[in-house]
Amino acid sequence: MKRLRTLPKWFKRRIGYARLLCLALLIGFAALRVADPAPVEEIRVRTFDAFQRIDPRKKTARPVTIVDIDEKSMETFGQWPWPRTRLADLITELTELGAVVIAFDAVFPEPDRLNPDLAADTFRNLDEETRARLRALPSNDQIFADAIRKSRVVLGESGLPEEIATLDKTLPVTGLAMLGEEPQRFMFEFPGLLRNVPVLEHAAAGRGLFTIRPERDGIVRRVPMIMLAQGQTMPSLTFEMLRVATGSGTILIKAEKAGIKSLGIKGVQIPTDHNGQLWVHYARNDASIYVPAINVLEKNVAPDMIAGKLVLIGTSAVGLNDIKTTPVSRAMPGVEIHAQVLESALTGAVISQPNYGIGIEFAAAMLLGLLVIVFAPLFGPVSLVIFGGAFASVLVGTSAYFYTQHRLLIDFTYPLMSTTSIYLTLIFSAFVREQAQRRQIRSAFGQYLSPALVEQLAQSPEKLVLGGEEREMTIMFSDMRGFTSISETYKNDPQGLTALMNRFLTPLTNAILDRKGTIDKYMGDAIMAFWNAPLDDKDHELNACEAALDMLDRVDELNQAREQEAKQEGRPFIPLNAGIGLNTGVCVVGNMGSDQRFDYSVFGDSVNLASRLEGQSKEYGFPIIVGSKTALAVKDKFAILELDFIMVKGKKEPEVIYAIAGREDTAQSGRFQRLRNLTIEMLACYRNRDWHGALAAIARGRKTDEANSLELLYNLYEARIRGYLEDPPPEDWNGAFALLTK
Repeated sequence: MKRLRTLPKWFKRRIGYARLLCLALLIGFAALRVADPAPVEEIRVRTFDAFQRIDPRKKTARPVTIVDIDEKSMETFGQWPWPRTRLADLITELTELGAVVIAFDAVFPEPDRLNPDLAADTFRNLDEETRARLRALPSNDQIFADAIRKSRVVLGESGLPEEIATLDKTLPVTGLAMLGEEPQRFMFEFPGLLRNVPVLEHAAAGRGLFTIRPERDGIVRRVPMIMLAQGQTMPSLTFEMLRVATGSGTILIKAEKAGIKSLGIKGVQIPTDHNGQLWVHYARNDASIYVPAINVLEKNVAPDMIAGKLVLIGTSAVGLNDIKTTPVSRAMPGVEIHAQVLESALTGAVISQPNYGIGIEFAAAMLLGLLVIVFAPLFGPVSLVIFGGAFASVLVGTSAYFYTQHRLLIDFTYPLMSTTSIYLTLIFSAFVREQAQRRQIRSAFGQYLSPALVEQLAQSPEKLVLGGEEREMTIMFSDMRGFTSISETYKNDPQGLTALMNRFLTPLTNAILDRKGTIDKYMGDAIMAFWNAPLDDKDHELNACEAALDMLDRVDELNQAREQEAKQEGRPFIPLNAGIGLNTGVCVVGNMGSDQRFDYSVFGDSVNLASRLEGQSKEYGFPIIVGSKTALAVKDKFAILELDFIMVKGKKEPEVIYAIAGREDTAQSGRFQRLRNLTIEMLACYRNRDWHGALAAIARGRKTDEANSLELLYNLYEARIRGYLEDPPPEDWNGAFALLTK
């Protein structure tokens, strides 16, 4: 019984409930991948889209020409559909120019409305002799069929969402051969099939579906190469063109238990996904492969544009609604997608998602997930970040390698999401434990709003809705220095610590509100505030800096009062100090949260930088550190001192940071001028790699009356320089220093 009672404690100490939760997450993500809901699939295919945008197919040849029924052609010859006699002329001209195969990205399901016999029955006031002569003329469809028969033409057909009761199943179809599993159960199926009039079907060398299926988000990534339509197994228009061009009699379909693997004809084998779809390896839009139909009909086309080419007849006219979205283009004509398929197949530049890819994804997710569960709790925060970045880089790099080197689509988002969720769960559990001792203080001070916001919401209650707007704002983070040491003196007096926090935060809050600031939140002993929202403040940078200096003045006043109280009570005095970070930039501000509970808050990259600057104030020895945009806006009003050129965690671009040492009177003082000159001299030597010159400048500075003000800054740079003397920075070093802490 005793062992049973101690089992939960042993489990918590040796394994931990967080690890158990992570194991459950790992299993849950495996089930999620098997189910493959729409959001998971969309993340995966969006990643593949990014690969195509970064590294699209490079055109090494142009074996396809598009005869474009464009706006100019329709303006000359009339709106679509054209008379079949004109299409016969088009076929004849293309054949004479040496086209290998001609295909229509269109279907002709009904007789031509301009057939002579229809005119004989429709036109009024015709004498019987004229009617008889019209009926004796060959139909436009027959003329079109004769032109088709003299060439190698593939007619387009279309899959329909509803069955056609009058479908003629005696019309010719392409022969098929199958190897392996029964492939039809994996194919996309259309209930109906729209075919051409029989006279055209019998004359054509081939028939294929031109139907393109956009995915859930409307983007065409995959094109079915083989489909079922009203019980008929039909090749795509493009694959049928390849069959006719190679003179193959049948199409070979290879299938396995996981699905269709590939389609083959004489000399060509195309890998597909399990549904028989080809991942189109897109190139950028290529206007050079288009020839207007009017140019062909008027015999005004360069012969080499047609001779030896596969020719697609289609349209780029917007009015005919054949414009698609692809990973590399928001407006690609459907006929060009067919051309891209043909180019990929003929040049061997195809991409595919192998059926074994999901096995690789599962193995990566399980292996990395278990490694994180076992080893992540044993490392410190910095090691965890490095470890997390390493495994993310490995996953992304592996996927990119398969794509760039082998043109295989291997998904890294699933193992990355799975492992990241486990990683964040472990991080969060550690964070909860470390923050438990400060939770009570955060709870007590976390609900304050500025009076300006309260008044505005009272006047306009309709603003209590979710949403945000972009504004240029100045953000402040302020924190008490030495909070841990101070809290230890109150370990037996938590009420006293709470009273001290109230006494510390109240004057700082008033300083912010007096300068038109808005309190975003309290975080234990820290304050986050911002300017220029919800009310406009054109001087937000100036007011934020004034508030920061006011806060330091009020902390000094508080320390004087507390020191006097400590003397009277005969107890030691520990001064309170504040560190402040300010930064200006575009942020999103508004009511953030859920429909039931939300706060007026701000977020953005500029907010993150302000937080990082506050954390660095203790390192540089100045209580107020500001970003470059804030400093440049107020440089004529305050004593501004350049400190460093840094690369903070989470940002790609380095930032020049400054200290605010006082107001305008301080800036004009001789003491501050000497401080600034000493700093400028030291920084110039440092950034020019003149390490000994920088050390000499530091040594001279330490001999001045102002040495005490710059001691921490001197210590920081001296340590860096001595490190660079042993291990110099790279040749392309721009003077920026990457901060290792937040």
